[in-house]
Amino acid sequence: MAVNANCVFCDIAAGKIQTPFIYEDDDVIAFADMRPIAPTHVLVIPRAHYDTLAHVATGSDAKSAALLGKLLQVAGALGRQLAQKDGGYRVVINNGPSAGQTVYHVHLHVLSGRHFAWPPG
Repeated sequence: MAVNANCVFCDIAAGKIQTPFIYEDDDVIAFADMRPIAPTHVLVIPRAHYDTLAHVATGSDAKSAALLGKLLQVAGALGRQLAQKDGGYRVVINNGPSAGQTVYHVHLHVLSGRHFAWPPG
């Protein structure tokens, strides 16, 4: 499993930074965002390190496709489980600095508990 020694999410996945997991299996973990922008704000990450969505999506093998599918499956399940108010939730992936990515370990944000405008921004 690829790990980046300078990555805070790799440290969380490895247990070096104590963070309660909302979900975990061999490939994926989920935990509350330290700086939430909504009443419910959960991050879903792969245990393996990929800098961005583009890095995972570049893989044309079944492993990359399965990982992306699993990340979305977990995000959807957590969204349904944790959704507030009307049951709606948003799943966001920021890819690169101009999209607002600040931690370079691919991750999905699961957000709920307030109204989200469209278009985002």
